Amino acid sequence: MTPAVDMIQTRQSIIRGYLLVVGMSIFWGVSWPIMKIALLEIPPWTFRTISLVSGGVGILILAKTSGQKLSIPKNEFMPLLLVTLLNVTGWHLGSAHGISLMQAGRAAIVGFTMPLWATIASSLILAEKVTAQKIFGLLLGLTGLFILLQPQLVAVGDKPLGIAFMLGAAISWGTGTALLKYFKWTMPTVLLTGWQLTLGSLPVIAGTILFEPFPVISQLSLNVVLAMLYVIVFPMLFCHWAWFTVVGIFPASVAAISTLAIPVIGVLSSAVVLGESFGIREGAALVLVITAVAIVLL
Repeated sequence: MTPAVDMIQTRQSIIRGYLLVVGMSIFWGVSWPIMKIALLEIPPWTFRTISLVSGGVGILILAKTSGQKLSIPKNEFMPLLLVTLLNVTGWHLGSAHGISLMQAGRAAIVGFTMPLWATIASSLILAEKVTAQKIFGLLLGLTGLFILLQPQLVAVGDKPLGIAFMLGAAISWGTGTALLKYFKWTMPTVLLTGWQLTLGSLPVIAGTILFEPFPVISQLSLNVVLAMLYVIVFPMLFCHWAWFTVVGIFPASVAAISTLAIPVIGVLSSAVVLGESFGIREGAALVLVITAVAIVLL
């Protein structure tokens, strides 16, 4: 392969990464108020069981129908279990409980301190260089999130268990992101995504059986059913595939920082869908976060 062809393919890959970041940010951001609606009638463990099983099995079926083998290489099984525990089980359980105890916008803000933990983990695990550009982008983005959170610190402080769940979820996802980049995978991204969601659902299924009665489907409202369908199709199927693809294209810390737009979109969509507050403060935070993402990605 000539250097010119290699350069063209690299450029195409980066453009693809940019487009995936945009789509992922929109669909994942909008999912926060949608999840809040679903959690009004579906308990957290059950909600995550439905989400993870539907997403994981759905992706594996797509992989199988496209002619891919579903086997996991023996030397990749234990690394797969480790990143699954952090990227999937830890994040999804922590965020489901956190969002059930807090307003959707606030939960998104706390959860997406993830880039901070991913940047720290990447420097320790991957020895990624923490450049001034990364630090500036991260600080700018976190400043935007702080602007959103600052007037609500007292309210968040009244929900210590909710914020503990969301912080735990953020740290779990950030560490898992660095480890996902650390291990060398021969499986294609779609297969890696499907198996992470499927294996990550197993402890969640066990918790659901132990801790929660399964809701009667016929008793769920139409809004909750539609919210659940949105969560399965976009955050679970598309966004997880997009996220693991983005991690493969960009350095782990850069991929993590690119998610900073998600909580801002979460706050905007929560204002529209749930009637949560939006004003000058939210607008300023939006500008800061988009600027931060642009600085790091470009």
